[in-house]
Amino acid sequence: MFTPCSFSVALPALKAGEILRLACGADDVPAGASRAIAVVRPEDLPANALPVGTVLGAESGALLKIEGRAFWPGWERALFLARVLADISSGVRILKTARTGCALAVVTLSDKGFAGLREDESGPALVDMVRKALPLCHERRFLLPDEPARLRALVLELAGQGYDLVISTGGTGLSPRDLTPEALIPILDRRLPGFEQVMMAASLEKTPRAVLSRALAGTVGETLLFALPGSRRAALENLEVVLEAVPHALEKLGGDMSDCGRK
Repeated sequence: MFTPCSFSVALPALKAGEILRLACGADDVPAGASRAIAVVRPEDLPANALPVGTVLGAESGALLKIEGRAFWPGWERALFLARVLADISSGVRILKTARTGCALAVVTLSDKGFAGLREDESGPALVDMVRKALPLCHERRFLLPDEPARLRALVLELAGQGYDLVISTGGTGLSPRDLTPEALIPILDRRLPGFEQVMMAASLEKTPRAVLSRALAGTVGETLLFALPGSRRAALENLEVVLEAVPHALEKLGGDMSDCGRK
Protein backbone atom coordinates (compact mmCIF):
# COMPACT_ATOMS: atom_id res chain seq x y z
CA MET A 1 0.00 0.00 0.00
CA PHE A 2 1.38 3.42 -0.98
CA THR A 3 1.92 5.77 1.95
CA PRO A 4 2.37 9.49 1.13
CA CYS A 5 5.18 11.17 3.03
CA SER A 6 7.56 14.12 2.92
CA PHE A 7 11.29 14.32 3.54
CA SER A 8 14.19 16.73 3.40
CA VAL A 9 16.97 16.08 0.91
CA ALA A 10 19.97 17.97 -0.47
CA LEU A 11 19.71 17.91 -4.27
CA PRO A 12 22.50 18.60 -6.75
CA ALA A 13 21.90 20.84 -9.77
CA LEU A 14 20.07 18.77 -12.39
CA LYS A 15 18.57 19.23 -15.84
CA ALA A 16 15.18 17.92 -16.95
CA GLY A 17 15.52 14.41 -18.35
CA GLU A 18 18.50 13.41 -16.21
CA ILE A 19 18.37 10.52 -13.75
CA LEU A 20 18.88 11.17 -10.04
CA ARG A 21 19.79 8.27 -7.77
CA LEU A 22 18.14 8.42 -4.35
CA ALA A 23 19.98 6.48 -1.66
CA CYS A 24 18.12 5.73 1.56
CA GLY A 25 20.29 5.91 4.67
CA ALA A 26 23.47 5.67 2.66
CA ASP A 27 26.26 7.39 4.53
CA ASP A 28 28.65 4.99 2.85
CA VAL A 29 27.77 5.78 -0.78
CA PRO A 30 30.06 3.52 -2.81
CA ALA A 31 33.11 5.03 -4.49
CA GLY A 32 32.40 6.05 -8.05
CA ALA A 33 28.64 6.32 -7.44
CA SER A 34 28.54 9.90 -6.13
CA ARG A 35 27.46 11.49 -9.43
CA ALA A 36 23.85 12.65 -9.21
CA ILE A 37 23.13 10.92 -5.91
CA ALA A 38 21.00 12.33 -3.09
CA VAL A 39 20.83 10.76 0.36
CA VAL A 40 17.56 10.35 2.29
CA ARG A 41 17.44 9.43 5.98
CA PRO A 42 15.74 6.01 6.40
CA GLU A 43 13.52 7.29 9.23
CA ASP A 44 11.98 9.78 6.77
CA LEU A 45 10.72 7.05 4.45
CA PRO A 46 8.07 4.51 5.55
CA ALA A 47 8.12 1.06 3.99
CA ASN A 48 7.17 1.00 0.30
CA ALA A 49 7.30 4.82 0.13
CA LEU A 50 8.89 5.03 -3.32
CA PRO A 51 7.24 2.55 -5.69
CA VAL A 52 7.69 3.09 -9.40
CA GLY A 53 5.43 5.90 -10.64
CA THR A 54 5.77 8.00 -7.47
CA VAL A 55 6.09 11.74 -8.13
CA LEU A 56 8.23 13.87 -5.81
CA GLY A 57 7.23 17.51 -5.68
CA ALA A 58 8.00 20.78 -3.93
CA GLU A 59 6.19 24.12 -3.78
CA SER A 60 7.42 24.83 -7.30
CA GLY A 61 5.67 21.70 -8.65
CA ALA A 62 6.61 18.16 -9.65
CA LEU A 63 10.37 17.69 -9.75
CA LEU A 64 11.08 13.95 -9.91
CA LYS A 65 9.40 10.68 -10.82
CA ILE A 66 10.53 7.24 -9.62
CA GLU A 67 11.14 5.00 -12.64
CA GLY A 68 12.89 2.02 -11.09
CA ARG A 69 15.77 1.00 -8.90
CA ALA A 70 19.30 -0.27 -9.28
CA PHE A 71 21.87 -2.08 -7.18
CA TRP A 72 25.50 -1.04 -7.00
CA PRO A 73 27.87 -4.07 -7.09
CA GLY A 74 28.90 -5.03 -3.59
CA TRP A 75 26.43 -2.64 -1.96
CA GLU A 76 23.30 -4.05 -0.33
CA ARG A 77 20.93 -1.07 -0.54
CA ALA A 78 18.84 -0.20 -3.57
CA LEU A 79 19.25 3.11 -5.36
CA PHE A 80 15.92 4.57 -6.47
CA LEU A 81 16.11 5.94 -10.01
CA ALA A 82 14.23 9.22 -10.36
CA ARG A 83 13.66 10.99 -13.68
CA VAL A 84 14.15 14.75 -13.38
CA LEU A 85 10.94 16.45 -14.56
CA ALA A 86 12.12 20.08 -14.39
CA ASP A 87 15.46 21.85 -14.04
CA ILE A 88 16.61 21.80 -10.41
CA SER A 89 19.13 24.11 -8.77
CA SER A 90 21.28 22.72 -5.98
CA GLY A 91 20.00 23.06 -2.43
CA VAL A 92 17.98 21.45 0.34
CA ARG A 93 14.30 20.87 -0.40
CA ILE A 94 11.28 19.35 1.28
CA LEU A 95 9.83 16.84 -1.17
CA LYS A 96 6.33 15.41 -0.91
CA THR A 97 5.40 12.08 -2.49
CA ALA A 98 2.24 11.47 -4.52
CA ARG A 99 1.07 8.58 -6.68
CA THR A 100 -2.08 8.40 -8.77
CA GLY A 101 -2.91 5.53 -11.08
CA CYS A 102 -1.44 2.14 -11.87
CA ALA A 103 2.13 1.17 -12.77
CA LEU A 104 2.04 -1.28 -15.69
CA ALA A 105 4.73 -3.58 -17.10
CA VAL A 106 4.18 -5.75 -20.18
CA VAL A 107 6.69 -8.52 -20.90
CA THR A 108 6.78 -10.18 -24.32
CA LEU A 109 8.31 -13.67 -24.44
CA SER A 110 9.60 -14.50 -27.90
CA ASP A 111 12.87 -16.06 -29.06
CA LYS A 112 12.38 -14.65 -32.56
CA GLY A 113 11.32 -11.25 -31.27
CA PHE A 114 14.33 -11.05 -28.95
CA ALA A 115 16.60 -11.95 -31.89
CA GLY A 116 15.05 -9.21 -34.01
CA LEU A 117 13.42 -11.65 -36.42
CA ARG A 118 9.80 -10.78 -35.52
CA GLU A 119 8.06 -7.55 -34.60
CA ASP A 120 6.38 -7.48 -31.19
CA GLU A 121 2.72 -6.75 -31.92
CA SER A 122 1.21 -8.08 -28.70
CA GLY A 123 3.12 -5.93 -26.20
CA PRO A 124 2.19 -2.50 -27.61
CA ALA A 125 -1.42 -3.59 -28.14
CA LEU A 126 -1.75 -4.75 -24.52
CA VAL A 127 -0.31 -1.48 -23.21
CA ASP A 128 -2.75 0.46 -25.37
CA MET A 129 -5.73 -1.56 -24.10
CA VAL A 130 -4.79 -1.07 -20.45
CA ARG A 131 -4.04 2.63 -20.99
CA LYS A 132 -7.55 3.16 -22.33
CA ALA A 133 -9.15 1.34 -19.40
CA LEU A 134 -7.05 2.42 -16.41
CA PRO A 135 -5.26 5.59 -15.29
CA LEU A 136 -1.54 4.86 -15.44
CA CYS A 137 1.22 6.54 -13.46
CA HIS A 138 3.95 4.59 -15.24
CA GLU A 139 4.29 2.06 -18.05
CA ARG A 140 7.13 0.03 -19.49
CA ARG A 141 7.58 -2.82 -21.97
CA PHE A 142 10.15 -5.62 -21.94
CA LEU A 143 11.17 -8.20 -24.55
CA LEU A 144 12.75 -11.48 -23.42
CA PRO A 145 13.57 -14.85 -24.99
CA ASP A 146 11.61 -17.88 -23.80
CA GLU A 147 13.90 -18.51 -20.83
CA PRO A 148 12.12 -19.25 -17.52
CA ALA A 149 14.92 -18.03 -15.23
CA ARG A 150 15.09 -14.61 -16.87
CA LEU A 151 11.32 -14.18 -16.78
CA ARG A 152 11.12 -15.24 -13.14
CA ALA A 153 13.90 -12.83 -12.12
CA LEU A 154 12.32 -9.94 -14.01
CA VAL A 155 8.85 -10.45 -12.53
CA LEU A 156 10.25 -10.61 -9.00
CA GLU A 157 12.20 -7.40 -9.60
CA LEU A 158 9.14 -5.62 -11.05
CA ALA A 159 7.09 -6.66 -8.02
CA GLY A 160 9.86 -5.36 -5.79
CA GLN A 161 9.83 -2.02 -7.60
CA GLY A 162 6.12 -1.65 -6.88
CA TYR A 163 4.51 -2.35 -10.25
CA ASP A 164 0.78 -2.84 -9.73
CA LEU A 165 0.08 -4.85 -12.87
CA VAL A 166 2.46 -7.13 -14.78
CA ILE A 167 1.29 -8.81 -17.97
CA SER A 168 3.34 -11.34 -19.91
CA THR A 169 2.48 -12.48 -23.41
CA GLY A 170 3.82 -15.67 -24.95
CA GLY A 171 4.97 -19.08 -23.80
CA THR A 172 1.58 -20.42 -22.63
CA GLY A 173 1.13 -23.12 -25.28
CA LEU A 174 2.56 -26.63 -25.67
CA SER A 175 5.67 -26.05 -27.77
CA PRO A 176 8.94 -27.20 -26.17
CA ARG A 177 9.93 -23.59 -25.39
CA ASP A 178 6.50 -22.61 -24.00
CA LEU A 179 7.48 -22.52 -20.34
CA THR A 180 5.92 -19.33 -18.99
CA PRO A 181 3.60 -21.12 -16.49
CA GLU A 182 6.52 -23.24 -15.25
CA ALA A 183 8.52 -20.04 -14.72
CA LEU A 184 5.82 -18.10 -12.89
CA ILE A 185 3.76 -20.55 -10.83
CA PRO A 186 6.58 -21.17 -8.28
CA ILE A 187 6.77 -17.45 -7.41
CA LEU A 188 3.03 -16.78 -7.17
CA ASP A 189 1.66 -16.14 -3.71
CA ARG A 190 -1.86 -16.97 -4.92
CA ARG A 191 -3.42 -18.29 -8.10
CA LEU A 192 -6.61 -16.55 -9.25
CA PRO A 193 -8.69 -19.33 -10.85
CA GLY A 194 -11.67 -17.05 -11.48
CA PHE A 195 -9.66 -14.93 -13.90
CA GLU A 196 -8.25 -18.04 -15.55
CA GLN A 197 -11.69 -19.62 -15.99
CA VAL A 198 -13.14 -16.50 -17.56
CA MET A 199 -10.23 -16.23 -19.99
CA MET A 200 -10.59 -19.89 -20.99
CA ALA A 201 -14.35 -19.56 -21.48
CA ALA A 202 -13.92 -16.50 -23.69
CA SER A 203 -11.23 -18.22 -25.75
CA LEU A 204 -13.34 -21.34 -26.27
CA GLU A 205 -16.06 -19.18 -27.78
CA LYS A 206 -13.56 -18.26 -30.49
CA THR A 207 -11.93 -21.64 -31.18
CA PRO A 208 -11.92 -25.17 -29.72
CA ARG A 209 -8.11 -25.06 -29.89
CA ALA A 210 -8.19 -22.73 -26.88
CA VAL A 211 -8.14 -25.82 -24.67
CA LEU A 212 -4.38 -25.89 -25.33
CA SER A 213 -3.87 -22.49 -23.69
CA ARG A 214 -2.27 -22.35 -20.26
CA ALA A 215 -2.96 -18.68 -19.55
CA LEU A 216 -2.78 -17.95 -15.84
CA ALA A 217 -3.42 -15.25 -13.26
CA GLY A 218 -2.07 -14.71 -9.78
CA THR A 219 -0.38 -12.37 -7.35
CA VAL A 220 3.21 -11.67 -6.35
CA GLY A 221 3.05 -9.58 -3.20
CA GLU A 222 0.84 -6.60 -4.09
CA THR A 223 1.39 -7.12 -7.83
CA LEU A 224 -1.36 -8.57 -10.02
CA LEU A 225 0.06 -10.86 -12.71
CA PHE A 226 -1.40 -12.21 -15.95
CA ALA A 227 0.35 -14.63 -18.31
CA LEU A 228 -1.42 -14.43 -21.67
CA PRO A 229 -1.00 -16.18 -25.03
CA GLY A 230 1.56 -14.84 -27.48
CA SER A 231 -0.65 -13.99 -30.45
CA ARG A 232 -1.90 -10.42 -30.50
CA ARG A 233 -5.51 -11.42 -31.02
CA ALA A 234 -5.59 -14.08 -28.31
CA ALA A 235 -3.77 -11.88 -25.80
CA LEU A 236 -6.22 -9.02 -26.30
CA GLU A 237 -9.25 -11.33 -26.15
CA ASN A 238 -8.05 -12.79 -22.85
CA LEU A 239 -7.28 -9.42 -21.28
CA GLU A 240 -10.48 -7.78 -22.47
CA VAL A 241 -12.77 -10.14 -20.55
CA VAL A 242 -11.01 -9.63 -17.19
CA LEU A 243 -10.02 -5.98 -17.42
CA GLU A 244 -13.18 -4.67 -15.77
CA ALA A 245 -12.32 -6.57 -12.58
CA VAL A 246 -8.68 -5.43 -12.45
CA PRO A 247 -9.23 -2.12 -10.58
CA HIS A 248 -11.14 -3.90 -7.82
CA ALA A 249 -8.48 -6.59 -7.59
CA LEU A 250 -5.76 -3.94 -7.27
CA GLU A 251 -7.72 -2.18 -4.52
CA LYS A 252 -7.94 -5.42 -2.56
CA LEU A 253 -4.25 -6.16 -3.05
CA GLY A 254 -3.51 -2.66 -1.76
CA GLY A 255 -5.35 -3.32 1.50
CA ASP A 256 -8.92 -2.15 0.80
CA MET A 257 -11.11 -3.73 3.50
CA SER A 258 -14.53 -2.68 2.19
CA ASP A 259 -17.15 -5.31 1.29
CA CYS A 260 -16.99 -6.70 -2.23
CA GLY A 261 -20.72 -7.38 -2.66
CA ARG A 262 -22.94 -4.92 -4.47
CA LYS A 263 -25.69 -3.25 -2.53
